[in-house]
Amino acid sequence: MSDSKPYIDNEGRALPYPYLINFVLMIAGGLQTIRLNAWSKHPRHAAEKTLRDILTLSKDTVYGKEHHFDIILSATSAEELFRLYRFYVPENNSFETLRPYVERHKNGEKDVLFPGKPDMYATTSGTTSEPKWVPMTHKYLKDVYGKMSHIWTWNFVKHRSRIFGGHMFPIVGKEVEGYAPDGTIFGSVSGVLVRDIPQIIKKHYVAPASVMSIEDYGARNYTLMRLALQWRDVTLWATANPSTILELLHTVDDHIDEMILDIALGTLSDKFEIDPKIREELSHWMKPQPERARELKELKAAGKLEPKYYWPWLQYLSTWKCGNTKIYMEKYMDKFDFEKTYYQELGYIATECRFGFSLDDTIESVLFPHFHYYEFVEESELDTPRKHFLQIDELQPGKRYNAYVTTYSGLYRYNMNDLVEVGGKYFETPTVHMVSKVNGIVSLTGEKLYEPQFIQAVHEAEEETGLKTKFFVGFADVDESKYHFYFEFEDKMVQKRKGREPEPEMVSQEEADAFAAVVDKHLQTINVEYECKRQSFRLHEPQAHLLLSNAYSRFKAACLKDGFRDGQFKFNLLMQDEKRRSRFSLLERIEKGAARLGETFLERADKLDDRIDSRRERRSTRRAERADRRAKRKENKKDADNK
Repeated sequence: MSDSKPYIDNEGRALPYPYLINFVLMIAGGLQTIRLNAWSKHPRHAAEKTLRDILTLSKDTVYGKEHHFDIILSATSAEELFRLYRFYVPENNSFETLRPYVERHKNGEKDVLFPGKPDMYATTSGTTSEPKWVPMTHKYLKDVYGKMSHIWTWNFVKHRSRIFGGHMFPIVGKEVEGYAPDGTIFGSVSGVLVRDIPQIIKKHYVAPASVMSIEDYGARNYTLMRLALQWRDVTLWATANPSTILELLHTVDDHIDEMILDIALGTLSDKFEIDPKIREELSHWMKPQPERARELKELKAAGKLEPKYYWPWLQYLSTWKCGNTKIYMEKYMDKFDFEKTYYQELGYIATECRFGFSLDDTIESVLFPHFHYYEFVEESELDTPRKHFLQIDELQPGKRYNAYVTTYSGLYRYNMNDLVEVGGKYFETPTVHMVSKVNGIVSLTGEKLYEPQFIQAVHEAEEETGLKTKFFVGFADVDESKYHFYFEFEDKMVQKRKGREPEPEMVSQEEADAFAAVVDKHLQTINVEYECKRQSFRLHEPQAHLLLSNAYSRFKAACLKDGFRDGQFKFNLLMQDEKRRSRFSLLERIEKGAARLGETFLERADKLDDRIDSRRERRSTRRAERADRRAKRKENKKDADNK
């Protein structure tokens, strides 16, 4: 591939070179990259310095005093510092252990988890119906998240030097979703950071942040693509989840005629429900572009309505490429020209922190040991009561670990509940990539559904419907982007005849389907991320399955037969495990097979009855015909005798 190819469109026109933006990014991002490189050569020293900085900053807070930060800081070596930190500060395996401290901050109290109060809260789903309110301090947003962003944007330029010569299409969360009791905002960290992007870059965005405040997801998706498609020179498309890209591409397929008309006229279709204030703001982002509309119409006629054609200068596509997201990614790979477009893993980024991100075209995330203090537990020890916590320089290539993090925003030894695998090294610091969630947490499209949430939703559905379960289990299906719920119900009592006692009757498939719909409804109430993904159609409606009686006992017996030891047998009620799901599907298929067998017998009986009836009818017909023939012969003989 020649260096010029990414910058030349299909008609031979060149993408402009953004001299000023590149110079600014080189200064800001270049300096931070030099710091990253220096600390990455000495990860253990960086880990010690970062932990001391965080503990020194927060030693006089409520949490710092309760957990003896001053004693920990008296350590005279890195090894002693890490040991004392493990001794005095327990691992926070759930946000719930930190929630009481966060609640004090939310109600206006200062110096609880960290000095002062947070600038904002990032909200995401938690293990209970109450979402996590992850505090974000000014220091973290400015000195960690902000400086990491400088490296990220400078990295774009290093791979595609003219990327800021066109329009940017980042898709981020909603900037402000509401306010804590003390007035502090809560919403999306990415939305706040986009708000604070320098105007020199922000003017290249295809849409304002207010688009993300459109309540209806169909209207939001339409508006995003209508605004993006009006520009031929889109050079960057960035969003966390590949399922979002797939959904937006489907939106183009479904509404292209309307989009072309809107682009030609400089309008936004009134068929979609959009707040008038947002419509007013968006009117300044649109103008009649009949030539662009004509070009899109020609692409449609030629069967070329794909990003590689309608955005011929697309320089960068940045999404997650790890774990479950690959299934969505594979569905749109042929719609991009990856000889021109640099496809980069977004990185190990979560609501809690920006753990790391990729700097090349692999799936590996570079860690930032001078911005976070990391700890890791080897996969083989996840279920052991006494875990050995490893430092960043102790990780082994190819092995998998559960990640813990300590941040400048009040997360201390916080269990990310993520299983990561070590790849290569960035200088002397290991790189990692996401494999999956652990410990009863499942995430297909970013919903982060917790096992306790699923259990709660089933119990609430029992109360609402009156049906009772003996056993239930949920499985995430990556291929179909939905959950499968397997239920074993208690027989319901039905009064079949008037005046008689109620009799037991098995729950039907239709009733199970209705029950699963109620579970789905409650999950959307409990988990805000699940609701978001369901409403945006990234997660499809869950599917209900009926199980044989004693399903769990049958399943466990099969596992023990396979070599599991009884004392070590563990089972989650929510998981992503095709092997285990296949066992339950087998139990279901046995029941379905029995039903089909019964249907076959009935069908055969019906066919036999039909054959018997047919034979009887033919015999009756033949008898009638013979009787007619005899009658005619008698009549003919009588006529002959009379003559």
